[in-house]
Amino acid sequence: MTDTNAPESALVRPFPSVGPLMELAYRELNLAANGTPEQRILLGDPRRLPRPWDHTTCTSPQLRQEVWEWLEDVVTWLNHDYTWDPATMIPSCWPHHPHLVHELAVLADQRRTAEVALNSDPVEDWHRYSLPFFIDRMNNRLRTHCENGHEPSPSRGRQARHTSPASRQERAADFARELAPTRD
Repeated sequence: MTDTNAPESALVRPFPSVGPLMELAYRELNLAANGTPEQRILLGDPRRLPRPWDHTTCTSPQLRQEVWEWLEDVVTWLNHDYTWDPATMIPSCWPHHPHLVHELAVLADQRRTAEVALNSDPVEDWHRYSLPFFIDRMNNRLRTHCENGHEPSPSRGRQARHTSPASRQERAADFARELAPTRD
């Protein structure tokens, strides 16, 4: 999905375009929001439409693949066009960080939306708010982890305890006690 018209030596590269399945998904979302009543009926339940900014809603393997490829292109574009300080670079292991996957998809979607605007205001907002806030959150979460290659989550021990059967049972018992009728 990378724009093949932009040479690798380009000083500024165009924002990566989406593929045909993502284009269809965005077109259907637009019809669900802005289409005629007849068009909306033909689409069916809008809650079932894939939303490329939420990878989990893209149930078609082909669409999921297209989203992954687009996000890879977007990360490459961001790291080329927006990175000067190495601390602001998105690490190559970004797919192993669910928080980055979720946030990158939203960031990319917002940039795609801003790109098609008829004035520069949405792009300015993206530069002023979306991108800096994303970088701040990424840096706060990753800190210096993954600087020299991917590192497993430092919270994996806590996560394992949280999902253990004993912890689940303890929380279920707490919930049951809280929901039990009380005697006055």
